[in-house]
Amino acid sequence: MDDSLQEEEKKLRRLRFIVDFAIEYLRSQKLNHDEAIRVVEGVRKHALKLFPGKEDAFDIIYAPRFKRVLNEKFQRS
Repeated sequence: MDDSLQEEEKKLRRLRFIVDFAIEYLRSQKLNHDEAIRVVEGVRKHALKLFPGKEDAFDIIYAPRFKRVLNEKFQRS
């Protein structure tokens, strides 16, 4: 495997870890809606540092997961 592919894999593993960690954090902590949104925005910002110009990919792959977690956490009964 060449170096650029290894670097890409390393960044992808890091992003997956960050996303999974943030989702568990959102599920387990007592946060208000604004705080939770800031967590998601922070993950998105970090993802775009790792993968500049990939906003659409983040919105397609990860945003639905975050939306689902936020809907579960803040659903109104």
